[in-house]
Amino acid sequence: MNILYSGDARIGDGVLTSLLSLLKNVSAPLHVYILTAAMTVAGHQYRPLTDQQAAFLNHLVSQQRPGSDVTKIDITDLFNQQLPVANMATRFTPGCMLRLYADEVPQLPDRLLYLDNDVLCRQDCQTFYQQSLAHTQLVGVLDHYGKWFFHHRWRPFDYMNSGVLLLNMPEIKRTGLFADCRQRMQTKKMFMPDQSALNKLATTKRLAPTRYNEQHSLKPNTVFQHFSTTLHLFPKFHTQTVKPWQPEAMHQILHVHAYDDILQEYTALAPQLKGSNLHD
Repeated sequence: MNILYSGDARIGDGVLTSLLSLLKNVSAPLHVYILTAAMTVAGHQYRPLTDQQAAFLNHLVSQQRPGSDVTKIDITDLFNQQLPVANMATRFTPGCMLRLYADEVPQLPDRLLYLDNDVLCRQDCQTFYQQSLAHTQLVGVLDHYGKWFFHHRWRPFDYMNSGVLLLNMPEIKRTGLFADCRQRMQTKKMFMPDQSALNKLATTKRLAPTRYNEQHSLKPNTVFQHFSTTLHLFPKFHTQTVKPWQPEAMHQILHVHAYDDILQEYTALAPQLKGSNLHD
């Protein structure tokens, strides 16, 4: 199974928890690719994931699942050649846009399951991963909130969340989808740049059931749970953001204990991941 993550050095904790959840629930070997880059935005410098962090993650998955590996791919040069200039100052860091450079990376395989680093696997996802991608650029799930506000096609709900995407790279390259998205990010400011561009420009996307990207609360049939920001009305309107690598908040705020075994393993391994970061 080919897995794709993207971001700067700060995604290490998320990738670790996400990988631990995959190792628990998926029996197939995992071939993990991490697109990363050095970026400067409004004077703030984002460092790429370090070689030592990647080596630690590679050792982990290869030991727990023989035949598995983690490959770090630094695309700083690619990113600088096609800067998303109109969207560099949004509330979303440029790291989330790096996945849209995947068509320019020759070593990536034809089929990729892209996951945000705040996505945990709850059940085996082989059925989702192995589905036919004939005449389809990508497969995703409706955005929990955005489906009510954004609309691009003929069906009532068609606005897709980009946190879990099954990518057909040959079709994406043939149609120029990612290239068009990068061009749009250069010229048009958007609220959620990469997600908005994908929804606007994808012509053959397919929508999957919510259980493959549950963005609200864990259900019995949830396959992937995405810990994205949620909205709450009481006691007053506010947003709430809790990530899987925050065990106390998972327990005390979300009251989620379904991943306690994964969080326990993460807590034991996190110092080694952070220690590997000190050597770069």
